[in-house]
Amino acid sequence: MSAAPRAGRDGVPLVINWGLGVDSTAFLVKMLEDPAAHGVNLAHTMVIHQITGSEWPKTYAHAEEYVLPLLRENRVRLVQVARASRALEIAVMDDSREPERIVRRGPWSLEEDEYEANGTVPQQGGIRLCSLHAKGEVGDALIAQEIGDRPFRQVMGFNADEVPRSLRDRGASKNPLRQGLYPLIEWGWGRERCEAYLYERFGVRWEKSYCTFCCFPISMGAMAAHLDRMRAHPDIAGRVLRLEYTSVSLNPKAKLFGRHSLLEKFDPSRPADRPVLAAFEEELAGPWALYHVRRILPVAKADPARRGRALRSVERVDVGRAAVLGRRLRSVSERHGVPVEVDERYGRVRAWVHRRGEGLPAVEELMVTAPYQVRDKQVPHFEREWAAHRRFRS
Repeated sequence: MSAAPRAGRDGVPLVINWGLGVDSTAFLVKMLEDPAAHGVNLAHTMVIHQITGSEWPKTYAHAEEYVLPLLRENRVRLVQVARASRALEIAVMDDSREPERIVRRGPWSLEEDEYEANGTVPQQGGIRLCSLHAKGEVGDALIAQEIGDRPFRQVMGFNADEVPRSLRDRGASKNPLRQGLYPLIEWGWGRERCEAYLYERFGVRWEKSYCTFCCFPISMGAMAAHLDRMRAHPDIAGRVLRLEYTSVSLNPKAKLFGRHSLLEKFDPSRPADRPVLAAFEEELAGPWALYHVRRILPVAKADPARRGRALRSVERVDVGRAAVLGRRLRSVSERHGVPVEVDERYGRVRAWVHRRGEGLPAVEELMVTAPYQVRDKQVPHFEREWAAHRRFRS
């Protein structure tokens, strides 16, 4: 097993990203068995945990029971940091060589302040903006604050099955003072080896770490395990289902798993699923709002045959009980001959002022009832673009 190249031994700061999951935990624990053998000087080492606010309970529990005692025993500095606002401000929630607990959330969270407030869910395609906003940018800001303009080394917990991720990380780094280290790849430790090591060490199965509302279980082939986690935590499942239901209310195409929704994975006739659906209905029992939604689907400037980035305006028009808002919207829409869609089971009412066409560019406009949490949002140039695209309403 090769050691990380003089990682911290020469006084150069070493940063270790710890996401609480299998891979980064396996490296951290193995390194702590003999730091010197891995070229690590703990006096010059900082472990960073970037708080997302939406981890699974067992992940927190295992980290606190098995890893924090090792950090305390070895006097390792653990900094738990979170985004403090939508703007890139950070909040250090705990900075200690004797950490007692994993901080659950900071002033800003992905679920509430990113997705719930915007009425959206994570997207499977493109850049993982969720990880960038809650982890990458936060970690970079902390490092800049702590290390400044000194060279440093940073351990990333990519396992030996993830070589492409390490190459992307190395290529994406814009800091010339940073040297990325990928010790699990050097050791040849893939996911199974990391899992086996943690089981040998602690006698527990370390579960995969990811946000409760993550959209990637379906593409990772882990949907069955994901649904079992949901069933074990109906309260969490209920919140995630409300998040998706709100997103789909504002945009029928915005399901959590692309063409498939999380809601369709639960069957009310199956006893194990009933607590999840009951928790979802409890989440829907809160205040609702009537929203005016307008969406522009432009052509891409670089390629007129492709769609550009969509622009959206969301305005909260009224607030009240779901049934009252729904009846009012149905009544007004029917009087004006506007097509209405009603979800009889869960209460949503959607009136299509204008549906998008098949071609590009296109626009769509709707009024819809949905849970209250979505805030008003519109890019500064939306009205100008809406006026320019109105001819596509015909």
